Amino acid sequence: MGGTTAGAGRAPHATADVATAVLDARGVVVRWSEAAAELLGWTAEEVCGRPVRDLFAGEPAGETDETRIPTDGRAQLRRRSADPVDVTYRVVRLQPSADHLMLLAPTQRVVDWEQGAHLLAGLLSQDRIAFRVHDANLNIVLSNVHSGPSGAGSSVHSVTRPAPRTSARDVEAALRRVLETGVPLVGEYLGTTARIPQREEVSLSAFRTGVDQGAPVEVVALYLDTLGQQRVRRDLALLHRTATRIGGSLDVTRVVRDLVDILVPAFGDLAWVDLADAVPGGDEPPRLAGGGELHVHRAAMASAGDDPWPAGLLQLGQQVPRVPTSTTLRAVQEGRAVILNRAVVSDVLDGDESLVRMFVPEGGHSGVWAPLFARGLVLGNLTVWRTDQQDPYDERDADLLAEIASLAALSVDNARRYTRERRSVLALQQRLLPRPVGDHPGAETAGHYLPAGEGTEISGDWYDVVPLPSFRVALVVGDVAGHGLYATATMGRLRTAVRTLADLELDPVELLTHLDDRVQQLTREADLDSPVGATCLYAVHDPVTGRCALASAGHPPPVVIRPDGTTEVIGVAPGPPLGVGGMPFEMTVVDLEPGSVLALYTDGLIEREDGDLDAGVRTLAEDLARLCGPGRALDEAGRALVSRFGETEHRDDAALLLARVRAIPADDMAHWEFDADPAVVATARRAAAEQLDAWGLAEMAFTTELIVSELITNAVRYAGGPVSLRLIRDGALVCEITDPSNTQPRLRRARWTDEGGRGLFLVAQLSTRWGCRYGRQGKTIWAEQPLTPKPVDFASLI
Repeated sequence: MGGTTAGAGRAPHATADVATAVLDARGVVVRWSEAAAELLGWTAEEVCGRPVRDLFAGEPAGETDETRIPTDGRAQLRRRSADPVDVTYRVVRLQPSADHLMLLAPTQRVVDWEQGAHLLAGLLSQDRIAFRVHDANLNIVLSNVHSGPSGAGSSVHSVTRPAPRTSARDVEAALRRVLETGVPLVGEYLGTTARIPQREEVSLSAFRTGVDQGAPVEVVALYLDTLGQQRVRRDLALLHRTATRIGGSLDVTRVVRDLVDILVPAFGDLAWVDLADAVPGGDEPPRLAGGGELHVHRAAMASAGDDPWPAGLLQLGQQVPRVPTSTTLRAVQEGRAVILNRAVVSDVLDGDESLVRMFVPEGGHSGVWAPLFARGLVLGNLTVWRTDQQDPYDERDADLLAEIASLAALSVDNARRYTRERRSVLALQQRLLPRPVGDHPGAETAGHYLPAGEGTEISGDWYDVVPLPSFRVALVVGDVAGHGLYATATMGRLRTAVRTLADLELDPVELLTHLDDRVQQLTREADLDSPVGATCLYAVHDPVTGRCALASAGHPPPVVIRPDGTTEVIGVAPGPPLGVGGMPFEMTVVDLEPGSVLALYTDGLIEREDGDLDAGVRTLAEDLARLCGPGRALDEAGRALVSRFGETEHRDDAALLLARVRAIPADDMAHWEFDADPAVVATARRAAAEQLDAWGLAEMAFTTELIVSELITNAVRYAGGPVSLRLIRDGALVCEITDPSNTQPRLRRARWTDEGGRGLFLVAQLSTRWGCRYGRQGKTIWAEQPLTPKPVDFASLI
């Protein structure tokens, strides 16, 4: 593009288009300027002596004074030989005479002046663009930088203030060319920087404003720190990506892998993270100073492109070898970033080339080594190298990597602390749970607990298997609301409470009612505004009758898988969650065929993204039908189900309890009923002895007869009839006496002068354990003996 079109002529003055006229007190033109004659085509002789209003093509649009002379505004004025012209005018009174001065200019020119003024004001107000106007001698006559020597009258050497390293001589030569040729300069980069040699950092744009009698008048220069701004934006974007990508993970390994993926290739060609050995497991790293065995391993690495990781470098999972003590190593251990090259690394490693090759990639000419330093701990270190990228790292790059490493260190430490807490809570949770596999006379059981996925705290899900007298077994599964150590501790207290209440041989409804009271008590003790939320399902299976009694406190219903492969969701009426209070629980009784599998679980196994829990129960039932077939071990089936569930992201814990129920054969049971007559004691003793002889347990007859005699005697004497006697043989021999009374039997030691009171004491001494449970009508006192009787010291009973 060429220069201005003014040629060698004189540059137009700023007021060249302003026309003037002098009006008397009546608004009559008395003076008429040459510019006015050029604007309207009327000569002074034709206009002077006429009212100025005759020049208006219509009524003036602006204000008028008391003499009706227009004072200012915009109007259409008549021209001599053309259409009217649109002008903007202003009339001012001249002092001390009564004459007026009228100023006129084409409206478009006035608009251009106003826009130019606004544009200049906008340029002068910029703080990120250096704007300067230079005269023909390159002195600054106008600038938006007002501090120091860069104000008006300063020389071209002040131009370098936006970029201190820019060459003033280069700028002066560039501006001189624009002045002489009129060819504008657009985005030319000048000067070099110490950070990146041979790369320009400041762009200069310049143009000439005109000529005066063939000589250049002024040149306008705009200075933009373009690449500096780009670098700032790049650095901020890298920090932002780092914070957003690694800040949401609570897995140590994932954090460092994401970190190196962010840095390559955005910041370097190769990057790796070495972590202290204790960090992934959640422990604190040792506080080391100096060299030696650092107990650090390579935890993550990344390289640009599709090239494999260089074989000579330390590989993933390998231990960092012993290194000598050095000032550079100490600097990193103290939390500072260090710029590296091969010579620096060689100096750190005392010139050991075998070690140097482990830490310097082939072609690596510049690197940065920064510690993962958080809360006074060096968790590891981050190293980035440039091989193909030619620009070496500078201090600004080192500061940036130190900032990134600091962000990453906080994420790593948060993940480490979370891992430690999760490990502790999980260990406590597993310690509080029973043995996964159990074998009881009433059922074969297998329990499984699956903690929530990474990033989620442990909840309070639990299961339990409680052996009860007479070969019955209680199956429990529960879920405490909330997460973390508090939920786990609450779960432990509830499990203990359930076991205590189960020993009282309460039916499921009574047990949940007492447990509900206990949860309300926990809420009061903790002074909580809302109740401790928990759900529970309690079931008791009796292998003698083949029946299972269940009650639910807001818990999902159990599933039965029958021996023929069919499944059924038991319709347990769900009561309120524990801690609500004031609402009753309902008991459901079902008959279970021997070999049926009863599955109790928490809602973590049936939750779905769409929230359809019924569909989740159906899916669980289908999976159980496939996995819990006859002959397949329950532990194996439960492990297979839980492992498939664990493959997906899950935000809640899950507990699963499987019980394959059993029935005691009729041949192993004997039952009699007697009237409330003391004579039946001998009959009952004789019936028991004969049954034991039939079972091949004649050696147990004596102790069993004593137990039967004492219990039936008490029943006949204090409870009335009818009285029933039942013997059950399995892993032990159980003797049960049922009477219609609800009176609680008491154990006491009779004095030598007492004629009675020794019955229950004898029973306690002759049996392994004994107890009493209540039914809908009456009570049952039971006593259990091992099939291989232990010697009895009868002298101690006297």
